[in-house]
Amino acid sequence: MRRGFGRLAALGAILAAGGLVGLVYTGLATLTSMLLFGWLLLICGIVGLLHAVESRGSNFFWLAVVVAALNIAAGAIVIRYPETAAASLTMFAALLFLTGGLFRLVGSMVVRGPQFGWTLVQGAFGLLLGVLVLADWPDSSRYVLGTFFSLALLFDGLGLVAMGISGRRVVSMVTEPGQGPRRGRENADKSAETIDPGKRAEGGSDQSHN
Repeated sequence: MRRGFGRLAALGAILAAGGLVGLVYTGLATLTSMLLFGWLLLICGIVGLLHAVESRGSNFFWLAVVVAALNIAAGAIVIRYPETAAASLTMFAALLFLTGGLFRLVGSMVVRGPQFGWTLVQGAFGLLLGVLVLADWPDSSRYVLGTFFSLALLFDGLGLVAMGISGRRVVSMVTEPGQGPRRGRENADKSAETIDPGKRAEGGSDQSHN
């Protein structure tokens, strides 16, 4: 378990380092994220097509074939034209920010619930982010997706590092130095029998009485 948590922390450190590099080279991070997204669509489409062929006698055969074909086509287009795909996804993300921020603003003003201030700030931030991305589009497509991708890598990596370090600490607390978990449990059972000999005596007297 200690080695497993150590590997988890090492993986988190690699992801965090990749996130930091991506924040420095946002253009490269955007291109990398688009290529990964394209290959993911392509692989999912191929797997879905194989699954559809295996279940060709079912009712959803043609629907699965159409979905798999769309995934394969979309993956091939994204891999072939990553910059165009990045511009399209950046426009889509900006529209999501705009609509999400607008709905949060209107909802917070209408409902005025206990989280009124926080929802208002979220809506204003989403609206502002959408306006800024659209104002610089299509140039913003070179760094927006790469920045989001790098931040996701950074925070996921830091989370894995924290999980690995805390897991190693927990394992070291429950396991004595030089002993495995099984030996630790055996020693704990022996110590419990040594501390409470009265129960053993009572158990022996009950057995002799019976």
